[in-house]
Amino acid sequence: MSKKKIDIRNRKAGFNYEFLDKYEAGMVLQGTEIKSIRAGEVSFGDSYCILHKGELWVKSLHIAEYSHGNQNNHEPTRDRKLLLHKREISKIESKIKDQGITIVPTRIYLNDKGWAKIEIAVARGKKNYDKRDSIKERDSKRQLDRIKNRY
Repeated sequence: MSKKKIDIRNRKAGFNYEFLDKYEAGMVLQGTEIKSIRAGEVSFGDSYCILHKGELWVKSLHIAEYSHGNQNNHEPTRDRKLLLHKREISKIESKIKDQGITIVPTRIYLNDKGWAKIEIAVARGKKNYDKRDSIKERDSKRQLDRIKNRY
C-alpha cells in the first residue's frame, strides 16, 4: 500500500506577506478532521493565528466535513489549538509586539508518523510595490523556464 503524500500550501500567504521566521506546530484535532486532511480537503482562505492566554490558536482554517462522517462530524471552521513549546510561543509573542507583524499558517502536511503538522510563519505584510516585484520575478522565472524547456 503506497502512502499518498499530503502537503497543502497557502500560496496567497507567500504573495501577501514577507516571512520573517517559520515554526512547525502540531494541531489538536477531532477524529474526522484528520480523515479530511488525509483526503486533502483543507482550505486556508483567510486563516490566521492568534495568541490567547499564552496559547496559539489558528482561526478560520477550513477543514471540510468528512464525507463518511455521522452526526459526530466536526465543525469545518472551528478554532484549533496549536501545540508549540513555551519558549517558541514566548519568541513569537515578543516578535508580534511590533506593528504590522502577524502570524499566518503557510502549510499543512503529514509527517513520517502520520501526524498532521502545520507550518506557521511570523510575517510582515507586503506593500503594493513589493507585490509588483514578486509578480515580475515570477513572470521572468516562468519565461526562463519556457526557454530552457524549448531547447
